[in-house]
Amino acid sequence: MQRKIALLSMVLFTNYANALDIGDLSNTEASGGLKEALIQGAGKAVGKLGAVDGFLGNPEVKIPLPGYLKKAEKTMRLFGMGKQADELTLKMNRAAEAAVPEAKVLLVDAVKKMSLADAKGILTGGDDAATQYFKKVTATPLAEKFLPVVTKATANVQLAQQYNKYAEMAGKYGVVNKDQASIEQYVTQKTLDGVYLMIAQEEKAIRTDPVGQASGLLKKVFGAVAR
Repeated sequence: MQRKIALLSMVLFTNYANALDIGDLSNTEASGGLKEALIQGAGKAVGKLGAVDGFLGNPEVKIPLPGYLKKAEKTMRLFGMGKQADELTLKMNRAAEAAVPEAKVLLVDAVKKMSLADAKGILTGGDDAATQYFKKVTATPLAEKFLPVVTKATANVQLAQQYNKYAEMAGKYGVVNKDQASIEQYVTQKTLDGVYLMIAQEEKAIRTDPVGQASGLLKKVFGAVAR
C-alpha cells in the first residue's frame, strides 16, 4: 500500500513539474534564477580565458596577427622573420589572458544591477539574449579595463611598434579599420570578442540542458523557459 502511495505521489509531482511554464514562476524566482545562471556562466568564461593558453590554446579565440601582418606572414617567415611573428602572436594572446580577469567584477556587477524587465526579456528572448545584454552594458567599461593591461604586455614588442607606425600612417588614408588602428586596440577588441563568445557558449549550455546545471532554481527557471 505504501509503495502504491509513493508511486502515485511521484506521478503527481512529475505531472506538476512538466506542466510548469514561465508564467508559473514568480518575479523573484525568474530574476534570481537568471542572475544565478549569468554569474555562473560569466565566471566559467573568465576562468577558461584567464588561464595560461586560455586564448593561445583555443582556436576559437586565439588572436592572429592583425591586418597587413597577417597577409604578409608567409613572406615574413620566408625572409627569416618567423621569430618576430611568433613573439607578437604570443604576446598578444598572453596580454588577452592577463586582461580577462579584470572582467569578472564588471560582469557580476552588471548582473546585480539588472532590472526585472531585463531579466524577463532575457529569459524569453533568443538563444544569445543574455550575451547581447552583457555586450550592451559592459563592452565600453571592459575595453577601458583591458586596454592598460594589453598596452603594458605589448609595450616592448618591436613588431608591435612597427605595426603601430604603419597603422598610424594608413589610418590617415582610411586604409585601416578603427579596431586595428594599433596593436593595443586590436588585442583589446579581440579580448572582448573572446569573452562574449565564451559567455555565449555558456548561455547555450544552460538553455540547452538546464537539468545538467548546478542548482534547483536554475533547473526550475530554465526548464520552464525551455518548454
